Amino acid sequence: MASLTDARRIVVKIGSALLVRDGALRADWLRGLAEDVAWLAGNGAQVILVSSGSIALGRGALDLSQSDLALEQSQAAAAVGQIRLARAYEEALAPHGLRTAQVLLTLEDSTDRRRYLNARATLETLLGYGVIPIVNENDTIATDEIRFGDNDRLAAQIAVTVGADRLILLSDVDGFYSGNPKDDPTATRFDTIAEITPKIEAMAGDAGSGLSRGGMKTKLMAAKTATRGGAAMAITEGSALNPLRLLENGAPATWFLPETDPQAARKRWIAAMKPRGEITVDTGAARALEQGKSLLPAGVTVVSGDFGRGDPVSILDASGIRLGLGLTRYTGDEARAIAGHRSGDIEPILGYPGRAALIHRDDMVL
Repeated sequence: MASLTDARRIVVKIGSALLVRDGALRADWLRGLAEDVAWLAGNGAQVILVSSGSIALGRGALDLSQSDLALEQSQAAAAVGQIRLARAYEEALAPHGLRTAQVLLTLEDSTDRRRYLNARATLETLLGYGVIPIVNENDTIATDEIRFGDNDRLAAQIAVTVGADRLILLSDVDGFYSGNPKDDPTATRFDTIAEITPKIEAMAGDAGSGLSRGGMKTKLMAAKTATRGGAAMAITEGSALNPLRLLENGAPATWFLPETDPQAARKRWIAAMKPRGEITVDTGAARALEQGKSLLPAGVTVVSGDFGRGDPVSILDASGIRLGLGLTRYTGDEARAIAGHRSGDIEPILGYPGRAALIHRDDMVL
């Protein structure tokens, strides 16, 4: 089983049923979670919380007691509840000296490469400042066509986006079972799953509580995404106080083992892309790339092709030999305009402050 204390970056998903009860926030539980987050941060880990609960809190505030809400009612409840949710996390983490940020996403933000890179850059910057991002699906605008469907899948996507090495799903069940333990007394829990086989998939059900949309099938979908991206994923029962400490101390859980490490998975993803253009670099830039540095505009001599921000481009040396492939942070026209210039010249040339690197080393395969 994986440990939390040796993890570099951890994503924790919190279900609505854990955080909200009878329309009200479980303040004592949230204080315990905040203690756990502070403990992880004190061990040097960067933590992202993917939290449900905005609709559940909004329902209570608006006195929407019916079980099934119309789409516009769910969106209204999310709008009312989200501000309460963000404030609750801020107040719980502040006594530990931890700052928080609210990040709202939709499925389109992961399928559109430009928006994906924007989300990734924002999360990376927040983590760099020591901030705890509180991520939720943007339920105020999401529709059935664009929503993740539940925050298990969103959490897995976030884990891959930021290269997390642990994903923890705090749920109302203590792991993955061979059958539904509520209906089948012979069902047994798996401690570890090294591979999600068709047999494992056939065991998944769709059970969920009234406040939670996620079932075991979506948790398996999340596990597939996370483990392919290099993260070990755990499903554990999270209703007790200090659930992350309990997990570290051996609380019942199912761990899904990663197929690779996060960095290798991302490099493999980039390497499989078809380039949309070419960027030729000088000798100094080529040498810097070999040393693991990012590609700055100053080292670029020629830009070819019509590509957009976030598109894959080939990197060539002065002789035309392909050095690698990377995701550009500028369009083709922008890259041509700033080629050969220092990073400090970007704003005067483009009219707005851009990112220092044309291609960041994390978005590059040599």
